[in-house]
Amino acid sequence: LDNGRSAMLGTEFQDMLRCIRCGACMNHCPVYAAVGGHAYGWVYPGPMGSVLTPTLIGVEKAGHLPNASTFCGKCEAVCPMRIPLPKMMRHYRKQEYDQGLSQGMTRFGIAAWSVVARRPKLYRLLTGLMARALRNLGIVEGRLTSLPFAGGWTSVRDLPAPEGRTFHALYKERRS
Repeated sequence: LDNGRSAMLGTEFQDMLRCIRCGACMNHCPVYAAVGGHAYGWVYPGPMGSVLTPTLIGVEKAGHLPNASTFCGKCEAVCPMRIPLPKMMRHYRKQEYDQGLSQGMTRFGIAAWSVVARRPKLYRLLTGLMARALRNLGIVEGRLTSLPFAGGWTSVRDLPAPEGRTFHALYKERRS
């Protein structure tokens, strides 16, 4: 491995060496269940591959793999070796971001999200508007077959249309 990837060769990489390839992380990963093994594009699929592949071939070539995670933590919870896969994927996400390797739209989206997420009233307003707009787009069949910023996802699968109310609205309604 070259010097650019040697920073990961600390305890996190040693954790990966404990992997016994049992497949528990893949069997419990919602992303792997949705996209399958071929979507990872290299020898190692699933959460383990999302960490091992950037370690071996570099985040420049495989930086997209750690981004295919919900960080639900199921992979770490079921791993018999207790390998901290979510922590390791976050490391590569940060490395990709710090090196400016992520796409401009992704960087813009993260920046916009951080502005909105810090303002609860604005967040509730915008999520309410978006939920209603997405419901109206999918009102005919109950699903969305294309979305401008999710073309990579909706080009091969449909997205269920939201019902129109946000979690915050449902929670407030049920609480009172």
